[in-house]
Amino acid sequence: MTTVRDVERALFDWAPRQLAEAWDNVGLLCGREAREVTRILVALDPFEDVCREACARGAELIVTHHPLIFVAPQSVTDRDSVGRCILYLAQHDMAAINAHTNLDCAVGGVNDVLARTLGLDDIHVIGEKKTDAQGRECGLLRAGTIKEISFTEFVEKVKNALSCSALRCIDADRPVRYVAVGGGACASELRDVCDAGCDTFVTADCKYNQFWDAHDLGINLIDAGHFETENPVCAALAAYLRTRFPEIEVLLSEKHANPIKNL
Repeated sequence: MTTVRDVERALFDWAPRQLAEAWDNVGLLCGREAREVTRILVALDPFEDVCREACARGAELIVTHHPLIFVAPQSVTDRDSVGRCILYLAQHDMAAINAHTNLDCAVGGVNDVLARTLGLDDIHVIGEKKTDAQGRECGLLRAGTIKEISFTEFVEKVKNALSCSALRCIDADRPVRYVAVGGGACASELRDVCDAGCDTFVTADCKYNQFWDAHDLGINLIDAGHFETENPVCAALAAYLRTRFPEIEVLLSEKHANPIKNL
């Protein structure tokens, strides 16, 4: 019998807890660790649509990248979305596990997947580096090379690879050859990207002043969206769980999508 505890341990084998930022909340956040698991639903977010989908599809466990509980709630009621999710999961004896910044940093995690999705070669860690239990180099940011193309061509490549309807960009009038990636909100790492010698940075959730920083530093900056830059890891999560637990049915969410619409 495979339990919620077994799945959590397997996820920490891939993305160890110690790789997570101190402020983060990872692992089992809701549910019984001894609960038997026969079916898992994988999604980027553990929000209400995903909870309902998991129940409808017979999953005992939801595995996501983003945490259900990010800041400790002072109450659990149906007055807010997090409370409703917790109550729903408890009512249906379901559990929720997440791998967040630990999966960002892990080998084969969010940013390795993003780099591969964009077709980068020679992928490696840049910026602050950590080491996992196998002695492998880990860290938040990845960089890699690409056959030189214009910035306009690369923008189209990103849009197609990540299914983006629109991008926000700084065009530094430089060809694209050495690209850094940071899925989600990583624009604060812009200085490390420049120090590594990258000409282009793909990330998300960029602030107005960060676009100006990129402009002044002379680096191409692409904000491709939080959902779009991180969602590719869901397929990798599902594949990993299928390999570790071949007796369990692992499903990818069919309902969850980016709530932000460009009109």
